This record gives sequence, structure tokens and C-alpha cells, in this order.
Amino acid sequence: MRLPDEPDLPAQINIVPMIDVIFAILTFFIMSTLFLHRSEGLPVNLPKAGTAKAQSSAAPITVTVDSVGNLSLNRQPVTLDTLPTQVQKLMGKNTEVVVIINADQSATHGQVVMVMDRVRQVKGAKLAIATLAIGNATQKP
Repeated sequence: MRLPDEPDLPAQINIVPMIDVIFAILTFFIMSTLFLHRSEGLPVNLPKAGTAKAQSSAAPITVTVDSVGNLSLNRQPVTLDTLPTQVQKLMGKNTEVVVIINADQSATHGQVVMVMDRVRQVKGAKLAIATLAIGNATQKP
């Protein structure tokens, strides 16, 4: 029962808690999408290239050459001699597969060439070299 001397208060809806919940959910989705990208290579300092293009492949194989010359195949340590057979095993029944060479910028040219030579021994293996794309790179003479 309402007393006659009480003033009429308009109904109010406080939306501040709802905004807090929405921002918390938005933060959760943003943070969770950052982990959707799965990289098969080990973390190395990639060289930069102005003409880099993204490669599309169903299941690429990644060969990583770190700064001291250690090799890994899809994050598993491997030697240069066993590299072709391990790539062949990962190919399975596929007739073609993209093999991405993920070489540190301080890895020697000779190490990268030796890896490329071994991968070329595998029939159906196509080579790609991972780089960091830089926007609108200008070349200096």
C-alpha cells in the first residue's frame, strides 16, 4: 500500500553492470581468438621481405633452421641426413606438399641451401621460405 505523501519515482534500469559483463565477454573472445593460429615452426627471427606472399596449403610441413644451425621438422629435432625420409613420412599418401623453410635471419646461406637440397630430393615437395612481410618496402640502390 502506498502512502499519499510519497513522491512518484520513475522506474530506472541501471545498465552499468550489463555493460561490464558485455566488456568481459568481449575481452574473453578477443583473447581466445589470438590463440587460434597454430604455428608448426619454432620461434626464429625471420628476415623481412617486401614482396612476401601468403601461401595456402592444406597441411604444410615446416623445417626450422635456428641461429646456430639446428634443424627441426614440425617442432621435432631432426638431422640433415634423415630430413628427406622424415618429410616423406609426413607426406604420407599426398602427392604434393608445401615444405616451408623457417630459417633464422642469422642462419648461414649454406645451411639453408643444404636444407633446400635435401628437401628437393623428396618427390612432390614444393619449397617455400618463410619471411616477415613489411608494408610498402622501398629498395635503395
